Amino acid sequence: MESRELLLETMSELMWERGYADTSPRAVRERSGVGQGSMYHHFPTKRDLALAALERNIADLLPAASELDGSGDPMARIEAYLMRPRDVLKGCKVGRMTQDPQVREDPVLLAPVARAFAQVHVSWVKALRDAIAAGELRDDVDPERLAHTLMAVIQGGYVLAIAQQDPGPFDAARAGALDLLRAAAPLASSAPKNKSKKRK
Repeated sequence: MESRELLLETMSELMWERGYADTSPRAVRERSGVGQGSMYHHFPTKRDLALAALERNIADLLPAASELDGSGDPMARIEAYLMRPRDVLKGCKVGRMTQDPQVREDPVLLAPVARAFAQVHVSWVKALRDAIAAGELRDDVDPERLAHTLMAVIQGGYVLAIAQQDPGPFDAARAGALDLLRAAAPLASSAPKNKSKKRK
C-alpha cells in the first residue's frame, strides 16, 4: 500500500478511535510507518489529512445507507438496515465527529459531516415513503419526521452503548424503533373485509 493510502487509512482509524482533536500527526506517522517528509508531501497540514480521511469514512457510511434505496419490500429493507451488524462500541465513524469540539468549530470539517447525514436522511425518507405507498405504514405518517427519529435512535443508541460499554442499549434502541414502525402499520380492522353471506 502506498504512503498516501496508509496515511488516509491510519488517520481514518485514529479519528474513529480518538476523534480529531486527540489525533496528532506524530501518532499517525507512528502507526502508519510513513515518514514526516512523505506525510507533509501528501498532506501539508493535519487538517488536510483529516478532511481526506473524513471523506473516506463518509464513503464507508453511505453505501450501507443506500441499502434503504434498494428494490424489494420497503419494510424488509428498513429492518435489514436497522439490524445490520455494527461495531457498536466504536460508535459511528461520521457521527463521532460531531462530538469533537475542533470539528464542530471548523465549518470546513463539519460540512461533509452535515452533508453525509443529509444524504442518509434522503434515503430514509424514500424508504419510508415506499413503505407508505406499499401499505406497510399508515398514510398519516410523516416520513420526514420519522426519518429524523430513526436516525436519532441509531446515533443515540451508539452514545448509550459507549457510555455503558455494552451493546445492549443500542440493540434495545433499534428493536424499539422496529416496534414503533410496526405500531405505525395500518390497522387490520381498517382493511377491506370479504365476508361471505350465510345462506338461509
